Amino acid sequence: KFICATTSTLLTSLLASLFVLLLQSRTVSSFGSVIPSFLPPTTTTNNNINNNAITRSNHRNHQRNKNALFHTTTTTRTNAKSNPNNEPDVAPSADFGQVGFVLLAGGSGSRMKANMPKQFLTLRGSPVLHYSLDMFLNKLPAFAESQGLSGPPIVVLVMDPIYQPDYQPIVDKYQGKLAFANPGIERQGSVENGLAKVIELTTSKPCTHVAIHDSARPLITIPEISAVISDAQTTGAAVLGVPCKATIKESADGLTVLRTIPRARLWEVHTPQVVGID
Repeated sequence: KFICATTSTLLTSLLASLFVLLLQSRTVSSFGSVIPSFLPPTTTTNNNINNNAITRSNHRNHQRNKNALFHTTTTTRTNAKSNPNNEPDVAPSADFGQVGFVLLAGGSGSRMKANMPKQFLTLRGSPVLHYSLDMFLNKLPAFAESQGLSGPPIVVLVMDPIYQPDYQPIVDKYQGKLAFANPGIERQGSVENGLAKVIELTTSKPCTHVAIHDSARPLITIPEISAVISDAQTTGAAVLGVPCKATIKESADGLTVLRTIPRARLWEVHTPQVVGID
């Protein structure tokens, strides 16, 4: 067995997926023309895309399928669709009022090979990053209010300082609810900086948990957020994930295949990643 054939197949599949994405997206030559105004996505919203993105948790009776991964609870996605009225099909089981959100947007997007970081590419008329901003600053607080709950007290946007001036008008608009943090050299450093900013800004009423979300994942839904936060509040930590569908090969030298790893126990981790703050 040689790994090159498998690699070729995976690359072909990846390129095909990227081609589909690019058909729905376009790049912009100037951040200033689209970013400062922060118009929430209107062409397509997170809740009316049939994106196979409702968690496996049964939100009506709160029966959850818990699968331990490194002492965390994995909340998974299923093929259920959002309802046509854009009303989240989720019970008010999660308390958002003590959860700080860290939105990671500091990556360079080097693997994407685009002319700008992927969080700034446009998807159906809006920058990818804006879908997450709209969710955490508008939709989630509105949903919490409709359920008699508190919305997130703070959203920390981890972003390279060279782009922060473009987003300063948004920070000003959501004064006290949105703040910047600088990225680290690696993702771990960015998470650390974001967490430190959450703690700094919530000293009067400390958050009990923090939710880390990658800005390049624009299809997150309220049911998913509610389920993973509720699980974290129960178990201490939780992460959103899906069962692994790809064929995974193990190789010691990158040339020959040692074995095919069974998929039954493998999970592909998504975000949010939620953990308690000690």
